Amino acid sequence: MNIGIDMIEIDRISKSIKIPGFIEKVYSPQEIEIYKKRRENPEVLAGRFCVKEAFSKALGTGVRNFELDEVSTLNDELGRPYIVLSGNALRLLGDRSVSVSITHTKTYAQAAVIIY
Repeated sequence: MNIGIDMIEIDRISKSIKIPGFIEKVYSPQEIEIYKKRRENPEVLAGRFCVKEAFSKALGTGVRNFELDEVSTLNDELGRPYIVLSGNALRLLGDRSVSVSITHTKTYAQAAVIIY
């Protein structure tokens, strides 16, 4: 079992999303749709950014050999987050499973990922 955590200031993501192409490079189409449905609240993207970083830490590679948009955080019908992987991220996970938790405050987003 491996655990990864990450935390970011929501304001950093607020600034980054103003950079042309940032959202499309980092987030999957499904994550972008969730962001739009949630009134383009930057905490939505900040939490999902933390998941991508925490996943890379739990994987033990850092953000290498996969693209950030290959790690997509969606929500079930109760709002619980879960990860959908594609491309090299899916290949690197192999036959292991992954679990995620996200939290926010007014200024920070944080995520924890467990690979088992």
